[in-house]
Amino acid sequence: MFKPSFIAASVSVILLFNGQSSFATSASTSSMGLAAAKEIERVTVRGAYFGQENADGLKTPTVLINVPQSLSMLSAEQMQEQGFTSIADILQYTPGASVGQGEGHRDQMTIRGQNTTADFFIDGLRDDVQYYRPLYNLERVEIMRGANALLFGRGGGGGIVNRVTKTATSQNTFSTMNGLIDTFGGSQVSLDHNQAIDADQAFRMNAYYEQLNNHRDNYDGERFAVNPTYSNAINDFTQLIVSYEYVNDDRAVDRGIPSANGQPLSGHNATFFGDPTLNVSSIEAHVLRAKLDHQLTENWSINTTVQYSDYDKSYQNIYAAAFDELANTLTLDGYKDATQRQNLIAQFNAVGQFDTASVEHTVLVGAEYGQQDSLNNRKDSLFVDSNDDQITISFSNPLAIPAVGFTDFVRDSESDVVFSSFFIQDEIKINTQLILVAGLRYDRFDIGVEDQIEIANGADDQNNGLLGRVDTEVSPRLGAIYKPSEDLSFYLSLSRSFLPRSGDQFLNLSLSTQALAPEEFENREVGLKWNISDNLSFTTALFEVRRENGTASDPANPEKSLVLGTKTKGFELQLVGYVTDKWQINAGYSQLDAQETGRVVSNTVDNRTLGQIPETMFTLWNRYQLSDKWAFGIGMIYQAEQFTSLNNNVELPDFTRVDAAVYYNLSDKTKIQFNLENLFDEEYFPAAHNDNNISTGEPINARVSVTYQF
Repeated sequence: MFKPSFIAASVSVILLFNGQSSFATSASTSSMGLAAAKEIERVTVRGAYFGQENADGLKTPTVLINVPQSLSMLSAEQMQEQGFTSIADILQYTPGASVGQGEGHRDQMTIRGQNTTADFFIDGLRDDVQYYRPLYNLERVEIMRGANALLFGRGGGGGIVNRVTKTATSQNTFSTMNGLIDTFGGSQVSLDHNQAIDADQAFRMNAYYEQLNNHRDNYDGERFAVNPTYSNAINDFTQLIVSYEYVNDDRAVDRGIPSANGQPLSGHNATFFGDPTLNVSSIEAHVLRAKLDHQLTENWSINTTVQYSDYDKSYQNIYAAAFDELANTLTLDGYKDATQRQNLIAQFNAVGQFDTASVEHTVLVGAEYGQQDSLNNRKDSLFVDSNDDQITISFSNPLAIPAVGFTDFVRDSESDVVFSSFFIQDEIKINTQLILVAGLRYDRFDIGVEDQIEIANGADDQNNGLLGRVDTEVSPRLGAIYKPSEDLSFYLSLSRSFLPRSGDQFLNLSLSTQALAPEEFENREVGLKWNISDNLSFTTALFEVRRENGTASDPANPEKSLVLGTKTKGFELQLVGYVTDKWQINAGYSQLDAQETGRVVSNTVDNRTLGQIPETMFTLWNRYQLSDKWAFGIGMIYQAEQFTSLNNNVELPDFTRVDAAVYYNLSDKTKIQFNLENLFDEEYFPAAHNDNNISTGEPINARVSVTYQF
């Protein structure tokens, strides 16, 4: 449980400077130092669509052209214009990233060959519980590619996704409402209201409700969320932001279709391979966060954030485990899983900008401490006719699911994680052409697990159910940027990260995993960034990601893992911004070669291609402003073939999906938007979880939305 002394200390840090008056973004900066003025500029630039100069996830006010790392950002405006409703939609338009099925109840992604359910952040803090993250309250989403434990700690072997939330502003009062409905009956409504209380204080409320539906049989659900925030400009140098978010999500768990003869089963893109009454998921999340920004001196600023979150997540499902096309039989499996988690995380950052002789420094010094307590249990399905967790039945549409229940617990554990870290980084501007970046992070990760099943079984097998491990890791980051001109940079980068043996959800340990060292990731990268104009940027990178002591789902038993090494080599590029004052573009391309390493069969090296990683991905979105009232958009997604798992037995075919949109400004306050997804009704399979859980893409789908400002 969380220690009262830690909670009290965290609150004390937040309130430390609560004794001065007025720092809202509308306040004058005349009485502030140059560094403070730069900090305000960094905060207020958030609304930029393209040409975004800074990213919150970097923790320093560093312009992107001086960052030795690939990074993509999508604003709330772009998400709305392209009709995005999920993190998966965003990732499909991100070079080097692809979506996973997530077993139909969570966000899951692969970045630079590294699959994860936990490398998600919100305002720079870890958000690792398995659920679908809504987009209703976001200013933008930042996708940072390449291992970088210095900024984010454990995990993030291929990169991370950071959501930047909307905050209250005292500059003005406004309200925006949006309503949306699509072809399949899915709909949502959202509200964004900002109230300026006075020159220093403001309150903002974001809320939304969504009715879930799509092209799949028996799929439905609903979710809603509210996110009030309060900001207080305590004085010219100090600002406090407090927010609370509640998310409630209930939906069907849909794990797609099985495979036959090495490809997705044909002719059943809408068939639900589960039980509508048993395939359900629910989550309730409460997230409370407070952040204090303070300008100490002209050269130094600090910020402290404390976040407490409480998650109650459960899901259960029946799903396809195998399909025999010749015998027309289907094998079913299933389980029931529940997780309760409480997170308390405190993060402190200090940023200094100063000179030593003719050399300019931007120094980041930070620390993070967290406690994460999780209760998790799982029950297997138990089919009455087979008296087993699996059963083989004759295939029919809809399925005739035989009588099924659930066993006693097959997993029942409590994990307590305590982690602490300290990091320091220096961005050293030698001259106008050369910048060096160097830093280190120290992490201590302490996990204790109580396995109730092993405790009940006794210690005769040398396992008393009380397991634990402490890992201490030092993660470096090195980078060099050469700038032949102010608008062009070439960079080199080396960065590392790690993942403890308890995995990205740290649910359990065993005697064998307890003895193993953490997984290690190393990212080597060279790249180019070019600001072609004030509104158009081009980036490209060559990279290699090595993973040692890694894990992957065992193709023979997807509920177990294999230990292996991997290597991903890749190339990516992105063009983002305004080609002309009327034509906006977002184009991305990536080429990935992802292989396991060190596999020997019959004395011969026999490395396999990693699953769920398309070799080639290309995306393009164009928006053209025809007049003050009319605009249109057109785009496409191309995704090459990909294997569904490490055994390379099943392959998803390549596909090209074309999307379009029309925008009409009915008045200064009312906008109407029409999005058409999959314009040419392409049959495609965007993602999978394993060989027999394959997602089917939606056929042509129209969305109509109306936005009203008042």
